[in-house]
Amino acid sequence: MKFKTSKEPLSIFAYSSLTDIVMLLLIFFLLTSQFVIQTGVKVKLPGSKTNEQSEPSRLIVTLTQGGAVYAGKDEVSIDLLPSKLTEMKSVINDDNLIIRADKSVPIEMVIKVIDAAKLVEITKFTIETEKEKL
Repeated sequence: MKFKTSKEPLSIFAYSSLTDIVMLLLIFFLLTSQFVIQTGVKVKLPGSKTNEQSEPSRLIVTLTQGGAVYAGKDEVSIDLLPSKLTEMKSVINDDNLIIRADKSVPIEMVIKVIDAAKLVEITKFTIETEKEKL
């Protein structure tokens, strides 16, 4: 059996390998975009129509509906929050505190968290919200 050999360049481009690469990249970015830093504490965040993306921070305080306060993943009392924030700030080296407060938490608790953060010289605060559904 004799095969035909030619010195002409290939005029047909095979798109199948390019399509495979694009699909793999698409799947990779879809999967990795879902990994957002959040604590394991579930809260119903208040809604906002003008919700903006903030800088990612690992300095997070969560206030739950039951009145529990979490600094990162650890539950602490409001009295011990300044010392826990000092410890977290030395490890993380960040000045932006994200406050994740359940929508039913009284504003007084949020003010106590801000006061505790100001005691340890944290200067920026972000109150996390969810985008309201229309």
